[in-house]
Amino acid sequence: MAVFLSSFVNKIDKKGRVSVPASFRAALGQDATGIVVFRSLQYEALDGCSIAHLELLSESLEKLDLPPETFELIETTIFGGSVQVPFDGEGRVVLPSSLTEAVGITSEIAFVGRRKTFQLWDPAKLATHEETARGQARAKDISLSKIIAAASGKLDGRL
Repeated sequence: MAVFLSSFVNKIDKKGRVSVPASFRAALGQDATGIVVFRSLQYEALDGCSIAHLELLSESLEKLDLPPETFELIETTIFGGSVQVPFDGEGRVVLPSSLTEAVGITSEIAFVGRRKTFQLWDPAKLATHEETARGQARAKDISLSKIIAAASGKLDGRL
């Protein structure tokens, strides 16, 4: 499965359409007819993924022994709050205004790759979020080489 990489800022046109970055459409796969979006549980942003990713999440939930209230929260917030948004012939989507307004997206959308999923942000809010995240990563001394070493067992799972 391909991964979602990089960040892109695209304008929303007068008809409310926004182009999904070509590399994101490629990561979704040639059979993808659109994207799935829902409000992030952690940030003032939207989460996006393929329908296949939500199906994987659903299958994964069936294998877990979650407390009923946790299961209910996931079903209500993610599955109940998700919207399938189809591509038009040019790879654009029209996002529901209820979702974009809830997270402050107006005239531009920042698409942010997050490996198996992506997020959609108001560009100004994303800039603030990125600065905070970079500061936290520096404070925790997170580095790519430490991640790789931890995964290969050379750091006892520590970053």
